Amino acid sequence: MTDTTTHAPRPLADPGPLGLAAFALTTFVLSVFNAGLLPASAEAVVFGLALFYGGIVQVAAGVLEIFKNNTFGALAFCSYGGFWLAFWYLATQASFADGAPKAQAVGVFLLAWTIFTAYMLFTVAHVQIGLTVTFAVLEIAFIGLTVGDLFGIEAATRVGGWFGLAAAFAAWYCSFAGLLQNTLGRVVLPVGPRTR
Repeated sequence: MTDTTTHAPRPLADPGPLGLAAFALTTFVLSVFNAGLLPASAEAVVFGLALFYGGIVQVAAGVLEIFKNNTFGALAFCSYGGFWLAFWYLATQASFADGAPKAQAVGVFLLAWTIFTAYMLFTVAHVQIGLTVTFAVLEIAFIGLTVGDLFGIEAATRVGGWFGLAAAFAAWYCSFAGLLQNTLGRVVLPVGPRTR
């Protein structure tokens, strides 16, 4: 006798807390240096995080968001994972010719991410308050870092670093809220209403 019983597929775990945690931790460590809390000579500690946790792990979370039919999560995690992979490459592999305007080139790189973050902020503002706060402070961080590199204004880089720290803590909060909700089956830390 053939078993014709159908079994519902097991749902995927929510990759959101993982992607947010990878983004938060890597952003936190780099922002410590951008804010001037530690000297740039020790910044190499960020590179492994950028490649593995902020980069590869975050891209993996983004791919899992595709399977959960979450376009925003997929775009955000794959893109910012790509940012961290590109940062690792710029910091460890890229070479610039003597006399090349390296700071300005990095400023253009950051400007592109500022533009991307702006439209991600516009989109997430319609979805969730916690992520809106995260993207808002991240946008300010990118603006500060962009101005700092394009125009050689160290104070702007420092401001970007402090707002980067704020973005890291906001992302950690959203990650922790998602982890608790998925583990305990109820809302413990509020992140604001969803409209979809």
